[in-house]
Amino acid sequence: MEILNILGIDLAELQNFAVFAIRFGFNLIATSLVVFLYARISRRKEFYFSYFAISAAVFLLVLLLQDVKLELGFALGLFAIFGIIRYRTDAIPPKEMTYLFVIIAVSVINALSKGYIGYFELSMVNLLLVGTLWVLEKALMLRQEDSLLVIYENIENLHKDKEENLLLDLEKRTGIKIKRYQILKIDFLRDVAQITIYFDVNGQTSKREVKS
Repeated sequence: MEILNILGIDLAELQNFAVFAIRFGFNLIATSLVVFLYARISRRKEFYFSYFAISAAVFLLVLLLQDVKLELGFALGLFAIFGIIRYRTDAIPPKEMTYLFVIIAVSVINALSKGYIGYFELSMVNLLLVGTLWVLEKALMLRQEDSLLVIYENIENLHKDKEENLLLDLEKRTGIKIKRYQILKIDFLRDVAQITIYFDVNGQTSKREVKS
């Protein structure tokens, strides 16, 4: 096995380094394809950084520790970390969690498949995962429903006979094609109402409160 040696110091085993570089490249390309697909159906850019960072971290962690004998307690604790990961600010929507799981799965496959499958099979596995996501998102045209809370002041449009005026006004103000709506509360003292509107989105999740 050829070893890179400088001044009597073994810096790297060239064969292992080549395998590492190739597999890291596979993982980076697969992750980029998944994130690119997610970016086309979602405008939540805050997840891009997380997906790339988690992918690289999981790949390196699994690859470098696959031959290390871990004590049972440490191993359980390591996997428990992934089980309790969550962001304190906002709950992660189901679709974003699904993409996060796919990112982790791709990283683990690319790191642990060394010695079991060749690069051609590895390419097929990565393409199969990405292709499945593409089919679900594009070919089947799965629609995701989202909601938005609106504080509405034209309460005269809440009359039963003015439902069409209400929908037209809400769509004009929000720029959203509304599927249905629900009146939560009417405050006649302040002449405002709380209305939840529901609409179809492609991966977009909005929980904003808008004053109109």
